[in-house]
Amino acid sequence: MGEWSNGLCGCFNNITLCLITYVAPCYTAGKNAEAVGDSCMMVGALYALVNPAGVYFAAKAREKIREQKGIEGGFGSDCLVHLFCPLCALVQDAQEIQPAAQAESMARE
Repeated sequence: MGEWSNGLCGCFNNITLCLITYVAPCYTAGKNAEAVGDSCMMVGALYALVNPAGVYFAAKAREKIREQKGIEGGFGSDCLVHLFCPLCALVQDAQEIQPAAQAESMARE
């Protein structure tokens, strides 16, 4: 099985993405969901307005990322990571699904 390309505390590997996520985590959650085929607007809005539902859908996106990349883990651990370290988890998810050049272009959109 594979591993994450960036650690959970590897937020600062992409400062732009880190700052965007700090200011607007709903944007990053939505973009992550969109990258795995879920609704960007729904997940972003739920993340901003109804935190438990947002955590659930962000964890579902993380689960899909893990499955696509062959990374070990389970949905329960995905939920816990998004519950207790949400910003780091969002950045880690975004860094995993996007090459470095795309992640910086995400900041400019």
